Amino acid sequence: MEMLLGTGFIFILAIVFLGIFLHFVPIGLWISALAADVHVGIFTLIGMRMRRVPPSKIVMPLIKANKAGLEVNVNQLEAHYLAGGNVDKVVDALIAAQRAQIVLPFERSAAIDLAGRDVLEAVQMSVNPKVIETPLVGAIAKNGIEVKVKARVTVRANIDRLVGGAGEPTIIARVGEGIVSTIGSSASHTNVIESPEEISNTVLSKGLDAGTAFEILSIDIADVDVGRNIGAQLQTDQAEADKRIAQAKAEERRAMAIAREQEMKAYTQEMEAKVVEAQAEVPHAMAEAFLNGKLGVMDYYNMMNVQADTEMRKAISNSGVKKSASGK
Repeated sequence: MEMLLGTGFIFILAIVFLGIFLHFVPIGLWISALAADVHVGIFTLIGMRMRRVPPSKIVMPLIKANKAGLEVNVNQLEAHYLAGGNVDKVVDALIAAQRAQIVLPFERSAAIDLAGRDVLEAVQMSVNPKVIETPLVGAIAKNGIEVKVKARVTVRANIDRLVGGAGEPTIIARVGEGIVSTIGSSASHTNVIESPEEISNTVLSKGLDAGTAFEILSIDIADVDVGRNIGAQLQTDQAEADKRIAQAKAEERRAMAIAREQEMKAYTQEMEAKVVEAQAEVPHAMAEAFLNGKLGVMDYYNMMNVQADTEMRKAISNSGVKKSASGK
């Protein structure tokens, strides 16, 4: 009985040891590498496990590269994986570049991948150019008519400028700027409609792909539409603004006239009040003159006669004016 227990314990230990051994030593992957004539040491695979690098992520791309005739070693692939790169995509890009006879060293491919760009897509774009369609770009010709243009830009990836080069948004922005500049320099919108190829030639001649990760092959105008008459609208808006300014100035003048009229009324009322006040002082002055002996009774009667004569003359004059008016 004790012998059976000992044998079972040894068997369990053997199974555990074998599981640990197979975990750290991927025998199947090592055999696959040997069958593909790729020499990867068993201790190298164990070291990958220790460094927490999945051996399949390194060995399978290495087999693929070896079969394609690429000179790539384990250390390069493992270093790229540890740096956060996509080893499988880098190897695929190298194979695609070799088939297309594009010079692409492993270091440059790895740098492109670590820069965040899709290196395989870049190689494919070098072989098969990509068409980028710009949004509808609106610009105004010199005659004030708006022209809306949509363009298709054919680009090819530039492997040498993928690291540090600007992307598609820069191409679209520069092409849009070139379209606006070309339309804005046209004397009339009809010139743009009649010869849209002038936009393509002008924009293409400006070297818009400088500093980008692409090479512009062609710029084709896909659609040209006539928009609003911006010039007429601006003139209408200006006329409306001038009218409002004139109305505001007229209202200001009217307000000033009303204020001046109120001021004159106030001044007239003040003068009338002063006249009434002065007239009220006349009896007092006359009484004081009588008391002081400066005015006699005959002087007073003479003044009253003069005043009555003046009023009579004024009445006669007014009656003559009325008769002449009725006679007409």
